[in-house]
Amino acid sequence: MRSTTTAAPRARTGIRRTRLATGSLVSATALLVFSAGAAQAHHGFDDFDTDRLYYIAGTVSEVRWGEPHSYFTVTVEDDLPADTPEHGLPDGLRDAADSDPINAAPSYEGSHDELAVTIAPPSFTSMWGLDRKLNDGERVEAVGYIGKSHNDEFRPVVFWVNDGQPVNQVLNEELPAQPLPVPYPQGGQSASGADQDAPSESADSAGTSPVAVWSTLGAIAVAFIIGGAFYLRARSRRT
Repeated sequence: MRSTTTAAPRARTGIRRTRLATGSLVSATALLVFSAGAAQAHHGFDDFDTDRLYYIAGTVSEVRWGEPHSYFTVTVEDDLPADTPEHGLPDGLRDAADSDPINAAPSYEGSHDELAVTIAPPSFTSMWGLDRKLNDGERVEAVGYIGKSHNDEFRPVVFWVNDGQPVNQVLNEELPAQPLPVPYPQGGQSASGADQDAPSESADSAGTSPVAVWSTLGAIAVAFIIGGAFYLRARSRRT
């Protein structure tokens, strides 16, 4: 027969282990959910107004090259042309559905002299037309989207270096094709007449929403973690 003096410490130890395990699992769940939300919020085009494309050109500074994205600042030139100059496009953007809105994109005329630019990480950009780090003082041209809530942010769908070398930021034959929205901006305004700096609440582009993917993965992870917690609790009661 098990003595009460021995069983009681074991029971308390089991309870402590269960609490620690449960706390760790809850923390892991919270971290997973937060990380998923942060990744969804800051990667891709979801934070950008994909109803309207704009052309920018300027000098690069404050380059941060690395994963999960590279960043740099562009000091926008004052004498931009009316719309996108004629440049070559990468293979993935040569269809009319993509090339027409890119070539018709009006120049940025917003209130910011500098734009914070987000591009793909080196692991992808090196396959898409740029196998080196951008240098401070280098000139780039780009067509892309302005941030919805932060209109000093810019996300290219394509940018050009070395006076015309295209760097794809949307499609790659080794990756699933991401649909490129097809905006046809007119004179720096959308069909609704909103100006460039106004945030937009446009619908997501066609295809499976990354939010749905993250939500599904999060639900699976939470179910797994909760099941593990119950298992640990049941096991601690048997000890």
